[in-house]
Amino acid sequence: MNQSFGKLPSGDRLGRIKASPNYRNGSFQNLTPTQMLAEGASYPKMLINFFSKGIDREPVDVLPSVKTDLKSLPNDKTTIVWFGHSSYFIKLNGKNIFIDPVFSERTSPFQFIGKKAYAIETPYSLTDFPDTLDLVILTHDHYDHLDYHTMLKLHPRVKQFYTSLGVGSHLEYWGVNGSKISEFDWWESRTFESGIDVIAAPSRHFSGRGLTRNQTLWSSFILKTDSIKIYVGGDSGYDPAFAAIGNQYGPFDLALLECGQYNTMWPNIHMMPEEVAHAAVDLKAKVFMPVHWAKFTLALHTWKDPIERTTAAAERLGISITTPMIGEPVVIGGELPKKRWWEGVK
Repeated sequence: MNQSFGKLPSGDRLGRIKASPNYRNGSFQNLTPTQMLAEGASYPKMLINFFSKGIDREPVDVLPSVKTDLKSLPNDKTTIVWFGHSSYFIKLNGKNIFIDPVFSERTSPFQFIGKKAYAIETPYSLTDFPDTLDLVILTHDHYDHLDYHTMLKLHPRVKQFYTSLGVGSHLEYWGVNGSKISEFDWWESRTFESGIDVIAAPSRHFSGRGLTRNQTLWSSFILKTDSIKIYVGGDSGYDPAFAAIGNQYGPFDLALLECGQYNTMWPNIHMMPEEVAHAAVDLKAKVFMPVHWAKFTLALHTWKDPIERTTAAAERLGISITTPMIGEPVVIGGELPKKRWWEGVK
């Protein structure tokens, strides 16, 4: 079996999963009843549409980007650097935190199948990151968030992995020492080094790397210090949980929210761009940053549609949004990148 599929939970890990209030009838469940596909949609129809010739689904041009020295970011500033899709690096309280790192060409169990990542002007590789990564957070086990080849190269440099319940089974199968893995059910929390609290919160999505779904959990995460609160959205459809999270833990200095890979055929598991802006309001985010776009084509919309619609929705609602180029630093409390850099890019 191809090792990139990972391994389903077993033993004590499976026992903990079965004891979770979010695990029922043999699988994890969303808080809100969630149909994977809309009425009238089907997987054959979805696949036919996906593999048919689309218009502007990928950029023709190389995307503009910024090459930031990730090894020299100041310890006294909270800085976020995005690498396209849902991979981003956070410097928080002097600690190096990496979210959903994916640095393979394709989001696939086989690197010869699937569309390649978009080209950018100043590419990043794992050698550009600090030699020691204090914390890697993995929101769930889909290929565009948990990449086998990236993990093989990265895990010897990582002090701790924080992830959703059950995902540690994949990591251990790939050689990560179990002592380095902490798995969270929704609403569980842990204090990381240097006064950083990490809380797992619900999202509305699903999981699985093969034919078996929902044997591992999917989550959003909250990073909280004495002075900073960041919401890490992971993948999610729109849900009342955003308001509950905002009421309990908001306001957030920054919310990172996925805004791409949506379609009316699967409206419950990914937000439409207009819903992303409403989620930012529910979360009481002072600023939100759209992610989950500008790297991979996993849906049918044009590559610009997510950011164009999300920024328009933010403007209508009068809420603050930051739109950095790939690799451009976002400093909390500093001047926010707001350039519409995708305009003029074909």
